[in-house]
Amino acid sequence: MHNICLDDVDHLPIDVLPIGTDYPPAHQLPRHTHRRAQLLYGASGVMQVETDDGSWTVPTDRAVLIPPGVAHEVLMDEVTTWSMYIEPDAVPWWPTRCMVAEIGPLLRELLRAANEFAPDYDVAGRDGAVIDLALHELRRLTPTALAISLPRDEAFRSLCRGYLASPDLAVTNETWAQAAKQSPRTFDRHFRAQTGSSPAAWRARARLLAGLRQLPASTITDVAARLGYASPAAFTAAFTRAFGAPPSRFVPRAGRAPQPAPVADL
Repeated sequence: MHNICLDDVDHLPIDVLPIGTDYPPAHQLPRHTHRRAQLLYGASGVMQVETDDGSWTVPTDRAVLIPPGVAHEVLMDEVTTWSMYIEPDAVPWWPTRCMVAEIGPLLRELLRAANEFAPDYDVAGRDGAVIDLALHELRRLTPTALAISLPRDEAFRSLCRGYLASPDLAVTNETWAQAAKQSPRTFDRHFRAQTGSSPAAWRARARLLAGLRQLPASTITDVAARLGYASPAAFTAAFTRAFGAPPSRFVPRAGRAPQPAPVADL
């Protein structure tokens, strides 16, 4: 199924509905929920998925597992997705919080094949076997550390969302404290309580995630300069510490098979 609305097929008595979708540049999916669990895989482009408690960056050849009933919004940047919408009873092991994972060659080809199925595909035949194998492979996924916490307090959340969208090197703790109409010490205490991180450390991670979104269209040197790093080497070192792999691992290259991703400690 390709470029069709989930609502048009959600009534079908099929546990797994594979749907592929093409999105224009800078396309924003407003906040919504699904009754089914969703595997949202990016065959191309970069996605940013946001829920009440966090933001997940999803580069090419990665997927985000979205729990059923969790409100989320998605920013699509030149993205083609191969999704699976799955009845919750069919995946009782599904994570209760969004999770980004790298997709290996076998699962990627299963997703590619499944997204060509007709809406009423034969669940007892070859098509059903493809789906069953894909579900087995999904159980083997491990999370990658491509997430950042978001505070629930709107004053803090607005500052964080704005920074994620466009990191400003001139922003300081004092800048944010003034915007929130709090003293720097009070702001720092409340921010740590809601995110588990200091404001400065949070901004540093947000800049790296912004760099991850920029890598498909820019060189590592350009991204490093844009984010205020003294050199590409300094950017690469910070990026590797944060995500367990160098930025070169996240630059799509024709014909390159994805390597196993590091397991997150989040």
